[in-house]
Parts: sequence; C-alpha cells; structure tokens
Amino acid sequence: MKNTMRDEMLSHLRGNIAPFWLGLIDREYGGFYGLLTYDLKLDKKAVKGCILNSRILWFFSNLLLLEKRSGERPGGSTDKEKACTQAYDFLKKAFLDRENGGVYWSVSYNGEPDDKTKHTYNQAFAIYALSSYFDASGDKEALNLAYDLRRVVEEKCRDKEGYLEAFSADFKPAGNEKLSENGVEAVRTMNTLLHVYEAYTEYLRVLKKADMNISCGFDLVKEKEAVENDTRFILDIIADKIYNPTLKRQEVFFDRDYNSLIDLHSYGHDIEASWLVDRGLDILDDPVYTEKIRPINDTLAGQIYERAYVDHSILNECEKGVDDTTRVWWVQAEGVLGFMNAAAKCRAAGDEEAALKYEEAAEDIWGYIKDKIIDKRPGSEWYSQVDKDGNPDPSRDIVEPWKCPYHNGRMCIYLQPD
Repeated sequence: MKNTMRDEMLSHLRGNIAPFWLGLIDREYGGFYGLLTYDLKLDKKAVKGCILNSRILWFFSNLLLLEKRSGERPGGSTDKEKACTQAYDFLKKAFLDRENGGVYWSVSYNGEPDDKTKHTYNQAFAIYALSSYFDASGDKEALNLAYDLRRVVEEKCRDKEGYLEAFSADFKPAGNEKLSENGVEAVRTMNTLLHVYEAYTEYLRVLKKADMNISCGFDLVKEKEAVENDTRFILDIIADKIYNPTLKRQEVFFDRDYNSLIDLHSYGHDIEASWLVDRGLDILDDPVYTEKIRPINDTLAGQIYERAYVDHSILNECEKGVDDTTRVWWVQAEGVLGFMNAAAKCRAAGDEEAALKYEEAAEDIWGYIKDKIIDKRPGSEWYSQVDKDGNPDPSRDIVEPWKCPYHNGRMCIYLQPD
C-alpha cells in the first residue's frame, strides 16, 4: 500500500470524517442527531437509531485506540473521548431495555422508545461497540454490558441451527422486514450472521487482551472459551450453509432451513466478508478453522475482482443475473479493505503479481471515492450512493439510521500501520 494513500486516509479521517460526526452531538437531549438530509438540513427531532449510535460509539472508540497505537494521544479529555461518553451514556440511558434485556431498534429525539423491536443485528452492533469502548476506556461496566447482551443473543435469538432475526420487546418472534429486501422476507440472513460474527470476534479480541484477573461480573476465562466455541459454530454455518461453492458467493436471504429465497449476489457483503472473516480467524487463532474458511474468503475476493470491479469502483449487487450499477458508499469502502486484505495474503504467499493486482484495485477505488463519493460541500461527509456516471442520488440522506462513520471510518483506521 502506498504511503500516499494511507496518509490521505488519515488526513481525511482526522480532517473530515471525525469533525463531521463531532458536529452532530445533541447536547440538549443526548446522543447524536439522527438525520441530515441530502440538502444538508439537520432534523433535530428525527428518531435516533441504535445501529447509528452503536456505530458512532465504535468509531470514536477506535479513533482513541488509533491514537494510543500511534503514541499521539494528548493528555486530558479530548473531543473523541467526549464523543465516546456521549454515545455510551445515551446507549445506556435510552436504548437499553432494563426490564426485558437487549437494546431497542430506535428512540425518539429526546430518548423515549420509538421502535421497541429487538433485532439480533442490533444487539450485535451494541456488543461490537461496547467491546471497543471497553478497550479504549477500560470501563468494566461496558464489558459487563457486552456480556449481558451476548447472553441475550445466545438465549433469546438463537436456535439449534443458528441465529434468528427480529423479536418484539419481550422477545416474541416478529417479522423481519428490517433486514429483508428485494421482495422477500427472510427468517435468517447472511448479513445478520456476518455481524454477529464480527461482534463476537471483537468481543473475543478484548477478552484475550484483558487481564484475566480483573474483577467483573462474570468469569473471563469461561466466557472466552464460550465465545470461541460460538465463533466456531458461526464459521461452520458460513462454510456449510451461507457459502455457495457452485456459484462462489454467499447466499443472502434464507428460510428457517437455510434454503435460499432469491438469486442475489451481494457484491458489497462478499468483499466485506472476505476480509472481516479473515480478521476474525486471526483473533480466534484456530488452525483447523483457518484452513477450512480462508480459501472461501480468497474465492470471494477473487470473484468480486472479476465480476464487480468495474470502472474504478464496485457495483452494488446482481439480482437474477442483472447487475445493479449503483455505486454505494459503504461498498466502495469495503472494496478497499477487501482488496488490501487480499493483496497482503497474496504477498505473504509469495504471489507478488496477484498482490499488486489487488493493491492497484484498492488504490483505484480510493481514487474513485475521492472523486465521486466524498461530498465536497462544506458541512457534509460522503454521498450515500451515486449512479453509474457518478451523479449523487438526491433522495438519499447524508445521515440516517444506516448512514454512519462505520464503513468509511473503519477503512481509514484499519489501513493505518499497527
């Protein structure tokens, strides 16, 4: 990876992404504002989604961790620390259901429950964020909350075959329209499973890093072993149920028995999974599962390079053989990470030609992001999506419950040197 690209990302992270999200702190009601329209109108009374709040908590926690790694962290309470506290306090106060367990889907601008749905995807992102926040802050309460939410996922959201999706506030099964698209309603989804895996591997990372003698509300050693086993359970599902070896892709939407509901190739999720699952394998550090799963990740990255890497960017998806040529913000960010991960693996295996191929693709997509996806207007961040000619979609908001600093911030953070 060229130092120029890494330096540009660090500059963009510090000079654009972080200041933008710091500007969305709601100092009156807590948390962060939930909606900034395409024409940059801030709606201070829009609902606040837990996914957005969790991703903001993860983002600022990882900015602090980056500062620690680089030795650049100043003394005193920084804006990033205040942003972490802002997101963490609001998660506890507004999203956490103390009666039934778990976190709500969304709350009103002033912190009252809005949508009390308990979605497995949402629980996973809260675990993910709390784990990073514990690592950045050392706050044992956050680790205990992550433990409690993992208990919710394992006891309320899982059956013998895997993880289910949506539930009512008291964990009765509910419809899964929130994580279903393309005209189907799925009982299980690749997307939710992928991010439960992501949450568990981040949680496992901090458990392995933690002092096993610290005093908290659970047995750290036993919990670490339990998370390792649950992570293996998920990896088996990915390999045996989600991955389609014939089509060399992940299937997306399933019935309860893992029958695929639609002919859909999600290019963004496949390139994201190709590196994210690899990262989890490194954290798990189980040679048997690394040998089983890593070739799948290699294939996913190769397929995206061959099929979806077009005109300096990555297409959105392919349904029933027809490509959606929209360029979505998060897909481009995951493309950079996925191709850089593939390049590193090829280089480690001694295949310099393949490494350069993937590295050049990542740098090419970063150029596209700078040219077409980053919104140059003052007071904005990234466009949500552009068409095949690079024209932004004015119907898509700059900030909304799914539009966050997670994908683009993670790209900039993870590509910095350790």
